[in-house]
Amino acid sequence: MSLLSSRLAISPPATRNPERSRERILAAAFQEFAAQGFAGARVDRIARRAAINKRMLYHYFGDKAQLFREVLRRKMAQRQAWGAATPDDPRESLPFWFDLACKDMEWVRLLEWEALQFVEKKVIDETQRREAAAQAVGRIRRRQKQGHLSSRLDERQVLLAMLALTWFPLAFPQLTRLITGRSAGGSRFRQEHKEFLRDFAAAFQDGKPRRCPPSGMCLACGKSLGRWERGVYAALACEPAPGKRQRTGAVQNLAEFRVTTAGGSWLCCWRLPAPSS
Repeated sequence: MSLLSSRLAISPPATRNPERSRERILAAAFQEFAAQGFAGARVDRIARRAAINKRMLYHYFGDKAQLFREVLRRKMAQRQAWGAATPDDPRESLPFWFDLACKDMEWVRLLEWEALQFVEKKVIDETQRREAAAQAVGRIRRRQKQGHLSSRLDERQVLLAMLALTWFPLAFPQLTRLITGRSAGGSRFRQEHKEFLRDFAAAFQDGKPRRCPPSGMCLACGKSLGRWERGVYAALACEPAPGKRQRTGAVQNLAEFRVTTAGGSWLCCWRLPAPSS
C-alpha cells in the first residue's frame, strides 16, 4: 500500500457543518446585497465568496428572495438589540446612533440600494419590518413619557429625524464633502458631527431646567455663572425676568441658547474655542 493510500485509509471522512455553512452563506450574501443591491446580486458570487456550491446554497435558502429575507431578519435582530441599548438622553443617543452607522456602512448601502430598486413597491419581508419599526417608535414614545424627549413632537417624526441626522452624512458622502469640505469617512468630520449632534439634541427636548453654563460672569450684571457639562463657554447676558431679553457683548459665529435656572434665564453662547496652550 502506498503512503498516500495509507493516509487516506486512516483519515476520518470530512464532516459537513450545516450551521457553519449557513453562517458563511449569510455573511457572504450580506456583503453581496450591500454592494450590488437585491436586483444586482448574483447567487454564484455569493456561493464563491462563501466557498460553497450553488446547489447547497439553494438547499439551505431556496432562492435569492428567501436568502435576502434571511439576511434582513438576521440584521434586524442585531440592530434591534442595539436599539434596546440606546441611551435615553438624546445628547448621548444621537452620537451613539451615528457611531453605529459608521461601523455598519454595509447596512446603510443595502438600504440605499433597496430604496432605488423598490421605490414605492412593497419591500421584501415588509410585514415583519413594519413591526420592527413600530417597536422602535414605541421606544421613542417611552422615552417621551419618561421626559427624555419632548412629548410635543410626533414620535414617528422624531425617529425619522434622528435617523436622518445620523445616517444622511454617511449615505450621501458627496454632499457631506461639498457642504462641509470634509470626508464623511474622516475622523475629523465624524468627531465634529458627534459634537454637533450633542448640541442639536436640545431640539428634541422640552427645555427643562438645567445647570448654568460654565465659568464666567454675566456681562450685564456681573453675576457669576456655574459650570456646564462639557466644553468652554462664556456668558453674554442674563435675563432676570422672563420675557425681557437683554443683550450685552458681541457674538461672532456662536450659536446661542437659554438655560433656565432658579434665578431666572441666562442667555449664553456655546462652545468657545479652547484656549491655546
